Amino acid sequence: MNIRIISDFNAETLAHYLNNSTGMSTLTAECAPFGQVSRQLLALTQVPKDSVNNPGVVVLWTRPQGIITAFNEALNYARPTRDDVLKQVIQFAETIRQAKQPTSAVFIPAWTFPPHYRGYGLLNMQTGIGLRNLLHEMNLTLSRELASQKDIFLLDAERWVASQGDNAYDPRLWYMGKIPFSSGVFKTAADEIKAGLESLDGKTRKLIILDLDNTLWGGVVGDAGWNTLRLGGHDPIGEAYADFQSALKALTNQGVLLGIVSKNTEQIALEAFEKHPEMVLQLTDFAGWRINWNDKASEVANLVMELNLGLDAAVFIDDNPMERARVAESLPEVLVPEWPKDPLLYRQALEKLACFDKTSINPEDTKRTAMYAAERERKRARIEFLSLEQWLNTLAIEVQAEPVNHASFARMVQLFNKTNQMNLSTRRLTESELQDWLTDPNHCMWTFRVTDKFGDSGLTGIGSLFFEDNKAHIIDFILSCRVMGRDIEEAMLHVLTQHAADKGAKIVEAVYLKTAKNKPCLEFWQESEFNCKKNQTFEWHLGNAYPLPRHIKLKWDS
Repeated sequence: MNIRIISDFNAETLAHYLNNSTGMSTLTAECAPFGQVSRQLLALTQVPKDSVNNPGVVVLWTRPQGIITAFNEALNYARPTRDDVLKQVIQFAETIRQAKQPTSAVFIPAWTFPPHYRGYGLLNMQTGIGLRNLLHEMNLTLSRELASQKDIFLLDAERWVASQGDNAYDPRLWYMGKIPFSSGVFKTAADEIKAGLESLDGKTRKLIILDLDNTLWGGVVGDAGWNTLRLGGHDPIGEAYADFQSALKALTNQGVLLGIVSKNTEQIALEAFEKHPEMVLQLTDFAGWRINWNDKASEVANLVMELNLGLDAAVFIDDNPMERARVAESLPEVLVPEWPKDPLLYRQALEKLACFDKTSINPEDTKRTAMYAAERERKRARIEFLSLEQWLNTLAIEVQAEPVNHASFARMVQLFNKTNQMNLSTRRLTESELQDWLTDPNHCMWTFRVTDKFGDSGLTGIGSLFFEDNKAHIIDFILSCRVMGRDIEEAMLHVLTQHAADKGAKIVEAVYLKTAKNKPCLEFWQESEFNCKKNQTFEWHLGNAYPLPRHIKLKWDS
């Protein structure tokens, strides 16, 4: 991953922090000559998308007075009109849009003021006069102008500056090296940019696994009972635990899953959720749990496996440093943050975690916990049946296949960038790259939605074809882990092969590209009815229709 930093100041400190980020060994950040923002952006417009000179990701960091001349006049109290200032902001946004074309993403730190700057003092937030008010309007205008560009992200640089207080700026750094911020601001910025890059790369954490006693509530439920727990009420400790639970529940609205791994007697622990009047989180808020007396590291691994996630999707929170150390040493892919001893700091510690960033939010994110709860019911139902076939026949599975539409793009990009196990080629695409790929008339793509008697799993599958002569190549074959193993994959192949036949193809071919995590995909293709050729290439001759599983009802307009 290559990053080019374009700025109107010396940003070498930022490049240093990015190049030395832990866990980002493939990242290379370089600074373009500073003070040449317009020239550097114009040069980007001339770079072909597949050129080795394409930086991939651009960080565009400017000072408002350095790029908007009318605002510089305002700083000198010359009072340019608001419209003059915002017109220049709109022109700058247009330049950014043009420069974005060859890159995967552009990160733009919002414009900021030094904390010590008072401007018009009492009038500084007044509309039409105040400079802070004007700067807010400039940032909002820039945000609105770039809102349609899904791969351009305006970053909250004001928070980076505020985190350093009076130490955010040192005029001596500016005069001696044209460095407008302290190293603390640059480090905070690098951490946030790194979180954004990991999100682009599909490495967002999806699951928080929690201990119970003295983590989710105060006290030990097995010793004294649920009615003695410190949770809510007129008690600062109890209020802090309830507030921590509220923050966790809020994350579920972003699609983050919650799980429990606790050394407890399950019946006693679950009774606390059912009976405690101040309990914010309910059992329905959890995707799964392991409440027993087994080794926590083993149970964390078991829970992650049950939810069909990778260990690198999980965060483990426990008040006990020995348990944290055990999980961190045994499962290095799991993020185990240091946790404060004081429960009054729990919510703040949670909100500081920079591992849940998303490139987009879509309605299906808010349903994710309910989907996993439905999956838990499916598994319970399966126990009643002797065979997999009997169980599948009871589910009333319905698959809806649709050509790609723009309303689905946000969810599709999530699947492209976060699905690892059932993923044929594991290519990662941004929204703009997906749009570009679909402009080729020889390319087509289908999405697959899945429902059954337990609920709606939403858009969970993607299949794409590239037509060449009499052959159709399956480029993408992606399925969310939460619906794997129900023959949805076979229904997808039925649709793709039928569509290829309708377009006049004689052969459908799929080439498996190995990654560290997509072995389940290879196993599916090996067990499918496609012919396995050398080099992990699979082929189907379209003289025969690929069979649709009998227990699946397919809805599609062929």
